[in-house]
Amino acid sequence: MRISRVLLGLIAGALLSWAPALAQEKSIVVASTTSTQDSGLFGHILPMFKAKTGIDVKVVAQGTGQALDTGKRGDADVVFVHAKPQEEKFVAEGYGVKRFDVMYNDFVVIGPKSDPAKIKGGKDVMAAFKAIYDTGSTFVSRGDRSGTHAAELALWKAAGLDPAAAKPAWYREIGQGMGAALNTAGAMGAYVLSDRGTWLSFKNRGDLEIAVEGDKRLFNQYGIILVNPAKHPHVKKELGQQFIDWVISREGQDAIKSYTINGQQLFFPNAAPTG
Repeated sequence: MRISRVLLGLIAGALLSWAPALAQEKSIVVASTTSTQDSGLFGHILPMFKAKTGIDVKVVAQGTGQALDTGKRGDADVVFVHAKPQEEKFVAEGYGVKRFDVMYNDFVVIGPKSDPAKIKGGKDVMAAFKAIYDTGSTFVSRGDRSGTHAAELALWKAAGLDPAAAKPAWYREIGQGMGAALNTAGAMGAYVLSDRGTWLSFKNRGDLEIAVEGDKRLFNQYGIILVNPAKHPHVKKELGQQFIDWVISREGQDAIKSYTINGQQLFFPNAAPTG
């Protein structure tokens, strides 16, 4: 009888010790962009998601290229990024299950108030980039394979220019995130391409202001993808899909829409209706 009680006590103790571990397992890793983190969006919506589901979301904030690489290695359950061609390639190569539109905002060209390239107030981003190039005005590039970096390179290419290859002295690649790029631009009196969400939440503006906005070529779409459990069986597919389903649901879309700074909406939900 004594032995059986000892065994029962050991079993009960083991179950109690396992309980916190089992509770902790109700979490997922989301590899996402610095813009969703730095803008404060995750700080706004993730507590709502956890309150509803009990699932803790751990965010790894990286440039989109790095976030997709994290997904490819199976080091995340979900990727939430903003470079649609790269996202579609990620799915086509079997690393992701399915891509969903989530929301959009836009990019803006930020520059010093002195405006050496004389582009302030313009609506044509191609003309602005050409003016920056022709005047040799300092430009800060993230240079980090992020969605913003990819958008910047595409804009230079569309303008028929390639400073990333030519590497003129005025073109400064820093290999860092959006906040660091804005800080560097402020310190150097430089131009920089930023997503609007990070700019609106950025506190250390100093002499910087929006120089160019409103061009349709500055549209910035975000997507979300479950990492393929067929490639990485440890992916928490049920919990990850639960997060995706919530983000694209009416409740999740309303949560995104409700995030504002000083009365300005940072992201505009545009997921397809889920019924």
